[in-house]
Amino acid sequence: MSSTLFRTKKVEQSILDTEEPEHALKKSLSALDLTVFGVGVIIGTGIFVLTGTVAKNNAGPATALAFVAAGVACALAALCYAEFASTVPVAGSAYTFSYASLGELPAWIIGWDLVLEFALGTAVVAVGWSGYIQSLMDNAGWAMPAALGSREGSDVFGFDILAAALVLVLTGILVLGMKLSARITSIVVAIKVTVVLVVIIAGAFLIKGENYDPFIPKEQPVEAGASLDSPLIQLMFGWAPSNFGVMGIFTAASVVFFAFIGFDVVATAAEETRNPQRDMPRGILGSLFICTALYVAVSIVVTGMQHYSRLSVDAPLADAFKATGHPWYAGFISFGAAVGLTTVCMILLLGQTRVFFAMSRDGLLPRFFSRVHPRFKTPHRPTILLGVVIAILAGFTPLTELAALVNIGTLFAFVVVAIGVLVLRRTRPDLHRAFRTPWVPVIPILSVCASLWLMINLPAETWVRFGIWMAAGFFVYFLYGRTHSRLAKGEETKPEQTL
Repeated sequence: MSSTLFRTKKVEQSILDTEEPEHALKKSLSALDLTVFGVGVIIGTGIFVLTGTVAKNNAGPATALAFVAAGVACALAALCYAEFASTVPVAGSAYTFSYASLGELPAWIIGWDLVLEFALGTAVVAVGWSGYIQSLMDNAGWAMPAALGSREGSDVFGFDILAAALVLVLTGILVLGMKLSARITSIVVAIKVTVVLVVIIAGAFLIKGENYDPFIPKEQPVEAGASLDSPLIQLMFGWAPSNFGVMGIFTAASVVFFAFIGFDVVATAAEETRNPQRDMPRGILGSLFICTALYVAVSIVVTGMQHYSRLSVDAPLADAFKATGHPWYAGFISFGAAVGLTTVCMILLLGQTRVFFAMSRDGLLPRFFSRVHPRFKTPHRPTILLGVVIAILAGFTPLTELAALVNIGTLFAFVVVAIGVLVLRRTRPDLHRAFRTPWVPVIPILSVCASLWLMINLPAETWVRFGIWMAAGFFVYFLYGRTHSRLAKGEETKPEQTL
């Protein structure tokens, strides 16, 4: 049985499958489109909230260094993604990469993981967007009925109609085509980045040098916890991280890392890129560099405007402007966050549908979902199905407690991709690699270590939920996927079938 569980799909076969007329996606994206997608999904509420929160609780002004450390950890994974995405330009991201290097069962596991990650991510972001819109409506004197408002912290049965409506509208846009999605994303990202730049520039004039003293505050040890809410590393070794000091920078890095989640979604669009060998590395690495620079700039501004010890936790950047006598920026920041979250939601939904589509095309999920729309050349069936399911999920469910599953899913994907680079370098040294991860095996090994470190710093409860989802995935695979996969049936796309 082990030989069937770890059967790999040849890279050449994966590429041939993308050329089948009924299962071929339209190639319309450029390096700029990919970079915009990356910036669009990475920059969300984190840049307005997480920067100040971490400064107050973990690192002080040295939060800027924490963002640099987290950016480096992401860059290690990004280099591995860039090699795979340029070598195997096929929809599915880490799922497809795993199928080519590690085998069918690992590929299924990572695909199942990504479906959960992107679904919950989309729903969580949609609920967050709804909250911002309702806040702006309240400022204008308009109030949503309780039965149609946010479910977060509410005891009233109802449906978050704004969150559900956003998901359904974005689903329609994705069905109509990638180029339309890219154009809308470009407009929204331009607005979002403009808001961020205005905040940075305006805040720079309000910086006071004494707020940076001390730049690295004195270390404060943290008592280790013993409940499932505690990080796994505390339960395993009794070790607790420190706040502030040099070690506080790395504690903060493990927190702000999650503000970077999303750049891996860019890799799911490899099949729809005109020149993936050249443009995928540019899009992945370019978006990560831009976002790191913006995060560092915002963290420097917010800790310079107000002393880190006086920053608020809920809306630190907005409140910092209020504290300096500029309350108008609070509404401006809320507007930027609300606008920005639309692209985060859309690109996460895009990523999920491409992974689902790739798994369906391989037969691990019903092949019904792998046929593209005859006119728009998009995977309309999984897009509509998943869009409706996520809209219902976002409408009925308060998702704060499940949001951590998005983080562990992403880190798990990082580990698998880094290992996959090492394996494919060994098993297929003959493959043409337009982009090669430098310093192999050092970079992939460092990426695995950094991701595992961040994973064991997540709450143990998150690991339990992740384990339950993975167990369900094994059940579905052995019940359906193992016997229905195209590799199991010996089905291969012939070159003449793609003509």
